[in-house]
Parts: sequence; C-alpha cells; structure tokens
Amino acid sequence: MIGVDAGSRDRLALGVLAQYRMATTEQMHRVIAPGVRIEQTRRRLARLRVEGLVDRITLPQAGRTRVWFLTSYGVQLASEWPELRGRRPSRTVFDPTAVRLKAGHTLTVTETALVFLEDARRRGDVCEPLDWIPEVHHPIGSGEAAIPDALLYYRHGPADGDNGSMLRAFVEVDRATMGPERLAAKLTAYERLHRYVPVIPGRRPTVQEPALEEWRRRYPLFPRVLFVLDATGPAGVENRIGALRAGAGLLARFPYDVPVLVAPLADLLRRGPSAPVWRPVHDPGLRVRWTESGHRQA
Repeated sequence: MIGVDAGSRDRLALGVLAQYRMATTEQMHRVIAPGVRIEQTRRRLARLRVEGLVDRITLPQAGRTRVWFLTSYGVQLASEWPELRGRRPSRTVFDPTAVRLKAGHTLTVTETALVFLEDARRRGDVCEPLDWIPEVHHPIGSGEAAIPDALLYYRHGPADGDNGSMLRAFVEVDRATMGPERLAAKLTAYERLHRYVPVIPGRRPTVQEPALEEWRRRYPLFPRVLFVLDATGPAGVENRIGALRAGAGLLARFPYDVPVLVAPLADLLRRGPSAPVWRPVHDPGLRVRWTESGHRQA
C-alpha cells in the first residue's frame, strides 16, 4: 500500500470506516484529528481515495455533504489487522447505493459515537474510536439474535476517584422510523439475551460446570442498555418513552437488574452523555447519569 504509513492516522481512518461503516468529512475529522485543521483530514481522505482504499458519495441535501466509506480493497486490508479481527463489515458497506440508502441511520449512529468519544476526551476518561463496535451479533436461541446498533466500551479515569472502572453498554439509536411498540419490542430481545443459556449437544450441566448464560462468555457484567432517540419532538419522545416503560413492565426483573436508560440525542449533544439526562425506562420520572446504576436520583 504505497504512500500509507501504517503507524499514522491513515490506519485509524481506515479502521474507523471499517467499523463505523460510513462517516461525513466532519465526523471523520472529529474522530481522527480534532486538533488540526479540517483541511488536513480532507487531504488525507482524498489521498486514500486515490489509492483505492476509500470512496465517497455526495448527499443532495444538507449542503451536499460528502459521506466516506471503504472500497472492497479497503475492507479486505482493514479486516486483516489485529484490532479489527472478527469484525468484517457487511459486504454492502462498499456499495454506493447501499451507503446512500443507509446513510440517515448510520450517520446518526456515528454521531452518537462521537458524543461519547468527545465527552470522554473532555473528562479524561478512556473511550477510543474503536471502542464503539456496531452490530455485534448475540444469539438468543431459535436462530434469533440481539444485535444492538453498537456495543460501547468506556473506562472511567482516575478523576472519578475509583482508579478506573470499566463500563459496557448496548446502544440503540432510534430515528422514529418504526412505531413505539416495535421500539419497545427490542427490550424483549435483550431480556432473552440476559437469560439465554445455550444447549450444548451431548453435554449436561454439572455442579462443577453449571450451565451459564451465553453473555457471560463475553462480559463480566451484562452491559447496560441505552436508547438514544432522534428525529422526533418532545411529544414523540414522551410517546416512545411511554412505550418503553410499558414494555419494561412486562419483563419482570430485567429493567431492575440491568440499567435500561433512554435519552434524546439532542440532550446528549447539548449537555453531554455524562450529564444526568438519562431516564430509567421503569421509572422515567428520574434523571440519572448513564454511568450510575440508573435506579436512583442523580
């Protein structure tokens, strides 16, 4: 790969596009090089395009925004890197038509990633660009799966007084393209994941080796669930939170055992995701921080 320094931001740019699927020029700049002028990011992306690693489309709305994505060559190259092993993106990620049709939702997911990433930078916490992993497949039995829009890894820094604590979250970004009841149905998938124990043919659980839920193979604690609402006004937000609350009421202990929180993207952009802007779905009258348990007043 002539002209690309494997230790530079070129590699990070390719890794971000491989993982995030797509991003605008401004979003790429905020992820990979916020401390320099955006012209440097534009030149970097243009060079990677000449080398056949990335491509772009131009959206007709929003001031003809350019949206960047990997080519098939870029996908092939990035998939070989250790930091992206096992995270091969969908084959449609390098198809311009698929990128155009998916741009609205995927760019909103990317923007949601940025609010956490930039908040961590301000607070001195640890959340690197590749700590946001879209569409991780989690089987829940019967051939079905829970697939969050993103899995977030986030570590509190020493500034919190606890020498650092690792947090994980499943993030669902809702742009009001489905009815409130379908949004609330996603809670059922996470509740199923929470209790799903895979059956291993020919093997019976024993006292020494009891059957364990599938999620424990990946996480020491079940990730909290964060719903981020966009593309709707205050009435729509309340309507969707009401549907989530009704759905949570059908799930016994799950919303109490696992923090399930909801907030408008506008509040995250205005105040930052670490602010007490999150509402527990089982008690939406509260306002809490997502880094807390989600069950007490912030």
